[in-house]
Amino acid sequence: MSGDTCLTSLYSSSGAKPKVLGFKGGSTGNKYVRLNVGGSLYYTTVQILTRHDTMLKAMFSGRMEVLTDKEAGWILIDRCGKHFGTVLNYLRDDSIILPKSRREIKELLAEAKYYLIQGLVDVCQTALQEKNECCEVACTIPMITSPKEEEQLIETCTKPVVKLLHNRSNNKYSYTSNSDDNLLKNIELFDKLSLRFNGRVLFMKDVLGDEICCWSFYGQGRKLAEVCCTSIVYATEKKQTKVEFPEARIYEETLNVLLYETPRVPDNLLLEATSRTSGQGSHSEDEEALEVRDRVRRIHVKRYSSYDDRPLGHQAAYRD
Repeated sequence: MSGDTCLTSLYSSSGAKPKVLGFKGGSTGNKYVRLNVGGSLYYTTVQILTRHDTMLKAMFSGRMEVLTDKEAGWILIDRCGKHFGTVLNYLRDDSIILPKSRREIKELLAEAKYYLIQGLVDVCQTALQEKNECCEVACTIPMITSPKEEEQLIETCTKPVVKLLHNRSNNKYSYTSNSDDNLLKNIELFDKLSLRFNGRVLFMKDVLGDEICCWSFYGQGRKLAEVCCTSIVYATEKKQTKVEFPEARIYEETLNVLLYETPRVPDNLLLEATSRTSGQGSHSEDEEALEVRDRVRRIHVKRYSSYDDRPLGHQAAYRD
């Protein structure tokens, strides 16, 4: 158990510092040890403190000199006591519940290194590495800065690619009343999809192209589909730009590019829906599955073959 009594409470009423006496830890014969770690007070046993081969074991087994308050009887450790309770819990159970924030894990890691508790050091370092990996995966959305960079990313990426081009300032006409809202909805949908399919699809943003709002979908280095969300309307005396939000079509095309994952993982529902009638041949199940997957891929590529030779900034909206 611990308390949060300040170190100053151990001082005498006259304000003078208590006498600090050095002695060998092995001379303490009490079952319980009273520790003052940077002003935080803890009660534990010599058995717990000497369980692992750490600095604490050296301190309380007689190998190192420790400092004690002669009047109050507290053994003094000149470290921050914020995480010392967690250190004791690890010494007791060989496991702990780590803090949630990276900053507190780093603080605990510093204490573990000071007390030479290698097991706790390993636990903290592993947790920090996992948090780094999660953060890196969740935040990797390239921003296109040139057509050459875009081409290289698409050609070298082993995953399908979804790109959103949005450029609100690139327009010589006025916008319809709900165009700004729809542009924001497209951007929000991109963020949601990038979080949901992160790790399976590479999502990219482009703010340099000619389009105002356009989605492009790539698989195995080829452009498969394009959903242009802008059009020109003539309902008024002046031409106006209209931005739409075809959410269902965008979501459908995002699911379609998953067929181009490398290596592709067979989708049992998709294979069942497109499988041939039984008894047509003597192929094994694996060969039959490969045939069906190839047939699905060819149909899918054929469906969007009209976009194969079009430039990346093509303005025509995709329609069936």
